[in-house]
Amino acid sequence: MVSRNPMNEARFYERQESKRVKCHLCFHECLIKDGRRGICGVRENRDGTLFSLVYGKSISEAVDPIEKKPLFHFLPGTQIFSIATVGCNFKCLHCQNYSISQAPEGHGEIPGENLPPERIVFLAQQTGCQSIAYTYTEPTIFLEYAMDTAKLASLAGLKNVFVTNGYITPEALRAIKPYLDGANIDLKSFSDDFYRRVCGARLQPVLDSIRLYKELGIWIEVTTLVIPGYNDSEEELRKIARFIADTDRSVPWHVTQFYPTYKIQDQPRTPLSILERARQIGTEEGLKYVYQGNVPGAGGENTYCPGCGKLLIERYGYTNQTYAIAGGNCPACGEEISGVGL
Repeated sequence: MVSRNPMNEARFYERQESKRVKCHLCFHECLIKDGRRGICGVRENRDGTLFSLVYGKSISEAVDPIEKKPLFHFLPGTQIFSIATVGCNFKCLHCQNYSISQAPEGHGEIPGENLPPERIVFLAQQTGCQSIAYTYTEPTIFLEYAMDTAKLASLAGLKNVFVTNGYITPEALRAIKPYLDGANIDLKSFSDDFYRRVCGARLQPVLDSIRLYKELGIWIEVTTLVIPGYNDSEEELRKIARFIADTDRSVPWHVTQFYPTYKIQDQPRTPLSILERARQIGTEEGLKYVYQGNVPGAGGENTYCPGCGKLLIERYGYTNQTYAIAGGNCPACGEEISGVGL
């Protein structure tokens, strides 16, 4: 379905000469000519005014386990209402949701169904969710829509979460911060060359964003999809782990199994041995919580007390089998377990 909603004027841009505009929503900071769109494909300059083409246009909504985001230390065991529009400011060759993230490539009609912020909050409440995730594509590119929804959600007692590539500008992140409670941020590699070749972006802005999220007091967890032959060397994994530890040793790190998709079809699934080694590296670098993703039943999904080693949350896939945290602390030794709503 193609929605006929009227366009909404975008935020975070400035007008330039000759009816050009400069977008300050993400670190691409696109300079957009009249009649053209930014890299994301969903912000268009019309006669010197920048519009969001996806405001109120949902391409996907679902009720998910919060562990699917993945968030293991944020309201564990609860359901989260997930929402997305088309579009992305990255062009990842291995995107698992490329059919919607890259949908605006032809700069034609913007697909989506009319779903106003009020309706999203209503649906989240009706389905028993405690939070809303802006996910599947990149929430930064539909920030106006996400922000208006998040404001209403906060008033209704719901929490808000971004699942993001971290390419948001400080200006935009600070604007949504009062309504944003948590985020899972992809740190796809510790190589700027990888970011340029595989994602069409740069590394340093992502590192800066991760630090800023933490400084602003937003709960964060970090995910690295480990791709054989691309970002699976011990040196690179150690650099990622060290960066996260330098930011905060309590930030959970999810090292996740890759499977062939989209434009990277020539690599196998990530061997379990590499994920196990990544988890060991994270522990060696001082991280308190390191998890393996996309390999249910392999044992790398469980939460253990970083103080005494007691099993606190046993998981299988997106399901918590056992839960033994008492008021945010380990019941055996009293160690505080970092997170939200534990």
